[in-house]
Amino acid sequence: MNYAMRIPKSIHENLRFLISEITSQLVNLRLYFDNPSITVAKRILDRSGYTHNLKNNIHNGCLKLILDHKDPYHETALLRSLETIATDLDRIAALCRDTIQQAGYLKKNKHLPSKYYSTLLKHIEKGVAMVDAAVNKSDTRMALKIGRIEQKLNRAYKQALKQHISKLKRKKRKHQTEDVVCTLFIAHSIEQMGDTLLHISEAILSANLGLSFNTDRYHALQASIGEFNQGDTKPTLETVAQTRSGSGISGLNTTDKAGNATSAIYKDGQKKKLKEERDGVESWHQIFPGLAPKILSYHKQGQSAALLIEHIAGETFEQILLYEPPELLKRAMRQLQKTLTLVWDETHTSEAVSAHYMQQLKKRLGSVYRLHPEFSQCHSQLCGVDVPSFDTLLEQATEYERSLKAPFSVYIHGDFNVDNIIYDPLEKRINFIDLHRSTYMDYVQDISVFMVSNYRLQVEDPKLRQRTLDQSYSLYCFAANYAERMGDRSFELRLALGLARSFATSTRFVLDRTLARSMWMRARYLIESVLASKPNNKYFEIPLREIFMAREQST
Repeated sequence: MNYAMRIPKSIHENLRFLISEITSQLVNLRLYFDNPSITVAKRILDRSGYTHNLKNNIHNGCLKLILDHKDPYHETALLRSLETIATDLDRIAALCRDTIQQAGYLKKNKHLPSKYYSTLLKHIEKGVAMVDAAVNKSDTRMALKIGRIEQKLNRAYKQALKQHISKLKRKKRKHQTEDVVCTLFIAHSIEQMGDTLLHISEAILSANLGLSFNTDRYHALQASIGEFNQGDTKPTLETVAQTRSGSGISGLNTTDKAGNATSAIYKDGQKKKLKEERDGVESWHQIFPGLAPKILSYHKQGQSAALLIEHIAGETFEQILLYEPPELLKRAMRQLQKTLTLVWDETHTSEAVSAHYMQQLKKRLGSVYRLHPEFSQCHSQLCGVDVPSFDTLLEQATEYERSLKAPFSVYIHGDFNVDNIIYDPLEKRINFIDLHRSTYMDYVQDISVFMVSNYRLQVEDPKLRQRTLDQSYSLYCFAANYAERMGDRSFELRLALGLARSFATSTRFVLDRTLARSMWMRARYLIESVLASKPNNKYFEIPLREIFMAREQST
């Protein structure tokens, strides 16, 4: 999977000078530990400007090449990794200076475990010496060796920490206590050099793969590829998306032994998130087979995990809405409604359930206010009329919602955005992806999320905006008819709260102030409308066309 990349000559020269300088400073630091002297200390302290300039030269060279737009994606990944490596090498130089400054606070140099520290510094020198070859030859094995040095230094630091704490517990003279603290700080600086080497190692891995990777994610990838790749060709990775939870989504392509091209979706990130994703997919296979993609492999490594998922043919509803002919969108909507009817009928349970929309909103309100502090307003008056704060309305709506329950529950997607639903026009089939929130719940939650995900699309063209309205209204009418057939009398009230929840919480992903305020005011209006109605009011109706079309005039 390694790319054969050639480092531009000017950048490579600066990198070699920087590596040579860092090695020199590490050697001088060892000399200082063996025989502390002001002369050796000054060799380290006086060289900060040189390493800083070399780092900047590398950064400027990489930036220039990136801005020229002449390099393919994987070479841009190399240039970004070189910037990271230069920064990290300069960081090691800074840690050398920190170590010298801490050593200067020692009352007695005999308290400095010089031989022990010198041994650790030799490991760091060895790692720094491998950087040039690892980058220039795209040597992943060597990159992993550089990263493993961090483990040695981490174990050594834990041992040193235990010894230093033991010494501090002994009642000794004051200057001895101070020296123990100083040597502990020195040990910590050396341990941080190991962390920096690990970061350099991961930057090299990222350059080799053309994607951002840490060590745990790399090992998880290798395990996944081992099961997926049955041919002789090396698989390739291409970035597909980055989720808000930090997971990376890539396309993994290879060729089998018969010469047939095969592909899958590779997803990696936090172990907890991907375990939820795996469990969600498996639950769909048990409850309603055929809707969720197959899991090809799942591997965990440290706090990271990797999922290899069957590649689903077709397009997301977002892609169809924005780029495909109206007739294809109509066919997709008809198939979606048919699929939802089958799922809801098949998974129907008589247990009444509440989605607690206002509780969901409360949990995300802090994130909304951090991005849009202007939304957090106190109780006020306008022309003598009381205007309660949003928080006050939310408390009232939370209490109101206690009396609202769906008369039945069904198995829902849980994150029913337009980019999580795929339609294959050839097979006339719907598939769901990103299923980590699937559960038995009020079906209105999926409907409200779908409708608001249409609204928040960054679309200004009047015809496209009309299409988003039509798509949202079509699913609303379908759900309303289903509610009537099932005798669900509180459908409109719950939908109003579900829409309010989605409108308000979605603003934490919207920087456009006009759009965010438009969504926020709709959430407030919906909550106020619900509060003005009795919980058993079967005549309550949401003015959907006005809510979803008014954005066109407000932007």
